[in-house]
Amino acid sequence: MKLAIASDHAGFPLKEELLSWLTGLDGVEPADLGPENLDSVDYPDYAGLLCRQILSGDAERGILICNSGIGMSMSANRYIDIRAALCLYPDMAYWARHHNNANVLVLGGGVTAPFLAREIVEVFLREPFDGGRHERRVCKMDSLPGDERI
Repeated sequence: MKLAIASDHAGFPLKEELLSWLTGLDGVEPADLGPENLDSVDYPDYAGLLCRQILSGDAERGILICNSGIGMSMSANRYIDIRAALCLYPDMAYWARHHNNANVLVLGGGVTAPFLAREIVEVFLREPFDGGRHERRVCKMDSLPGDERI
């Protein structure tokens, strides 16, 4: 699976730790979209870069990290067909995949310990989308008012 990962400066330490771990996982091809250091950056820029990678097909899923996860979530979810889920626990990642077909996992680097982040990422990467009745709901999320997909 092609997996894009990006952060802002506050999420940089957790991003680096996860990248090191992800590089050793079978079947995962992580792509580091930045930043390259702890210098201050604007999280919407990195959220947009990652979302465009997914929308273009260059990545199947993504991980975004900022201090709380809130800013990255808000930025990513402005893109139609992106379903970014801020997950604080593995169970949240489970439901985000099964019921919401989340394609972006958002983590709070300032509120999530690395060991817990790895558990959350494992669930996000492993779990499928249930489809069925959830498919209709996901399609509604991905539609704008007046969009013929509704």
